[in-house]
Amino acid sequence: MYIPRHFAVSDQDEMFAFIEANAFGQLISSVAGRPFSTHLPFLLSEDRASCIGHLARQNPQHRELAGQQVLLSLQGPHDYVSPSWYDSPGVPTWNYQAVHIYGQCRVFTDHEQLKAVVDSLTAKYESAFAEAWSPTYKASMLDAIVGVEVTVSEIQCKYKLSQNRSQQDRRRVIDELEKRGSNALAAAMRRNEP
Repeated sequence: MYIPRHFAVSDQDEMFAFIEANAFGQLISSVAGRPFSTHLPFLLSEDRASCIGHLARQNPQHRELAGQQVLLSLQGPHDYVSPSWYDSPGVPTWNYQAVHIYGQCRVFTDHEQLKAVVDSLTAKYESAFAEAWSPTYKASMLDAIVGVEVTVSEIQCKYKLSQNRSQQDRRRVIDELEKRGSNALAAAMRRNEP
């Protein structure tokens, strides 16, 4: 990913916090010599060394994943920024947050490992509900999915949040984003003010 210096994020804790909060992304690999992408949620391992998820066994992507160098692309809040919001000259742009994770992929079909992935994903995302669903399904349903584990070799993190603009311009962008209802992006800009 192209990352100009003023948009680069190198703080490890910040990167991993972003990954935890924005773990739905794209698994990008090569299938039959062409780029292929599947959108799915990932879990960051406790030691932060890998990302784990699963995809449908019917998805052809899993057939060539084992041992392949893959890319996980995760995205946070984003929105259009109009140059009319600036006090000084500017051009139309887009503010966003993104992480790219590169690594070797391992595929697994072991029922215990698959159940652990499904249970962990369920626990993470059901915890937001007052009446959380607990995993109750036939074990044979695990035959319909394939687990993937990406061993992290590199993480790139980019927060393009108007850091190249004056403080006055940044504050105006925040105000305009809030007027548009883009509150998560505005909040990210506030947290990342110099």
